[in-house]
Amino acid sequence: MLWAFAAVALLIGWASWIRAGRLARKLEALNQSYWELRYDYTRLRSQVSRLDTGAPQEPEPAPAPSGQTLAFVPLSSMKKKS
Repeated sequence: MLWAFAAVALLIGWASWIRAGRLARKLEALNQSYWELRYDYTRLRSQVSRLDTGAPQEPEPAPAPSGQTLAFVPLSSMKKKS
């Protein structure tokens, strides 16, 4: 009886582990979509504000490819070390 209880507990633990991995991947995809949407919103908002003010249009930078992620690089890491 004890072995059956241990086997069921192990099976439930394994299923929970698999489900947690799936949820983590979904959360990561949702987070990526949020930041892409926020980037697009900010870019479009700046375009609209330039149209409203009548300022001359500057060429837009090409959006980052969706397959690559943007990373923050601190300026201190770019300083030349002497």
